[in-house]
Order: sequence, then C-alpha cells, then structure tokens
Amino acid sequence: MRADLHNHSSVSDGTEPPAVVIRRAAEAGLDVIGLTDHDTLAGTREAASALPSGLTLVPGSEISCRLEGHSVHILAYLFDPENDALAGEMAEIRESRLFRARAIVRKLNELGVRISWEQVSEIAGGGVVGRPHIARAMIDAGLVSSIEEAFSPEWIGPGGRAHVSRYALDPAKAIRLVRAAGGVTVLAHPRGAARGWQTPDDVIADLAAAGLTGIEINHPQHNERERARLTELASRLGLAKSGGSDDHGALTGHRIGTEVAPDGGYEQLVAQATGAAPMSIR
Repeated sequence: MRADLHNHSSVSDGTEPPAVVIRRAAEAGLDVIGLTDHDTLAGTREAASALPSGLTLVPGSEISCRLEGHSVHILAYLFDPENDALAGEMAEIRESRLFRARAIVRKLNELGVRISWEQVSEIAGGGVVGRPHIARAMIDAGLVSSIEEAFSPEWIGPGGRAHVSRYALDPAKAIRLVRAAGGVTVLAHPRGAARGWQTPDDVIADLAAAGLTGIEINHPQHNERERARLTELASRLGLAKSGGSDDHGALTGHRIGTEVAPDGGYEQLVAQATGAAPMSIR
C-alpha cells in the first residue's frame, strides 16, 4: 500500500488545483493520497470528484500550532468537518493568516519593496493566503531569488524585518479537538532539517499522552538517522508511523509519491478514525 499522506494544493500554498494533485498522484502509482492543505478542507470536493479508479483520497488538513514560540504542525485526518469547535478554530487561524499577510505586505512596502496586496491575492488564487504567496511575489519583483531567501531573517522569516506573528493553536489542544471530531493526528516533519527548531523526544511524548495518533517518519527533510530514531520512538510510544512527500507542486519539484508511509502506518491511522472515511470510487 503506497500512501503519500502529506500534500498541498492551490487551496493553500501549493501551485496546482486539487484535481491536478489527484492526477499526479495517480501518475505516481500511489494507492492512497492525503490532501492536507493548511487549516482548510476546501479542496476535498474537487479532489474527490477527480478520483480515478484505484486511488483512495484521505481528506485532511495541516493545522498551524505553536509551542513555546516554536511552530509545530499537526496533520489531521478523517475528522468530522461539521464539528463546530474544530471548524471554528480553523476559521480563526485562516482569518489570522489573512491579517498577517496584509501586515507583512505593509511592512515590506515600508521597507521599499514594491509588491501589492492585489499581486499576493492573485498568486493565492482564492486559496488560504500564506507567506509562500508573499515570497513568490517577492521573487516576481526581483527582490529575492528563492522562497528560502524570502523566508530568511532578512525578510519574512522569524525575527525578520517584515515578519508578523499570527494566531496558532497549542498542539495538545489541536490534538484534543481533532479527536473530539473523530479524527486522527500525526506530528508533521518533527525533525525537518530546514525548519530550525526540531521537536524534542520529551515534547513528542507529551503530545502522545495528549492523544497524538502518529509521527511523520518519512519526509524529504528527514535523514536516515532521524528516520531510524523516530521509528524507534514511535514504537516505544505506541504511535502510528506515517509519511508523505509534503509536495507543493512547482515549489517543491512535483515530488508526489517520493515519500510514503511505512508499511501498516496508513491502516493503523484509518482504524482509529471515526469522524469521516477515506474516499474512493466504488
């Protein structure tokens, strides 16, 4: 079972519509594709309508969290989208994303950067606005040469001259909300080498005690040593072992299917979900 459980579409900060994400997943020979746009399920319907025979869609979302000043991402799957408490929190996060994005553009303008909110909105294409959209506008303006450069402390990275913080959930609260909505949760890229702060073992143990379902073992930013360490930790804590390519379309080189969940990980996650079911053509 080849299950890539971490992917983004243009509904958030990916570059391609959900239907194209589904097509690429089928071309990659996947059995299961997880659509995990940031803080939204808005792409689920389009993705489901594009499903070919033999490919299963797991609806989900990557929920923005913060712990002691550090960004933590929780992948949430198969929860009831009508759950008021969880839907309300996700809506508040999206609203905060919009407020922050506008504030970042204003700060950049004050620094002499000639990009407009209209440009950023056009790049976002109606999706959840995030810093990658602003970074792409900065690239178009010739200010920086890459998203990574835009995300540096020089510009819109943490501590940067144009950085603005936003609302995010405590990860333990996010886990409890998803569980109450019948869903399952996976800690995303806890040892991502490009992300700065790496989630310590004791924090992962605390999240497991709060009800975390799994850990993302296989991820492009995890080296073999960290995968081995996370595998051992997941076994010790009784957590499902997950994985995904964290594809963002052109921004990440169209890498859907290059990372998949370890054997049995997908099945273990689905077995514990009660809020929604994977989608496939019958």
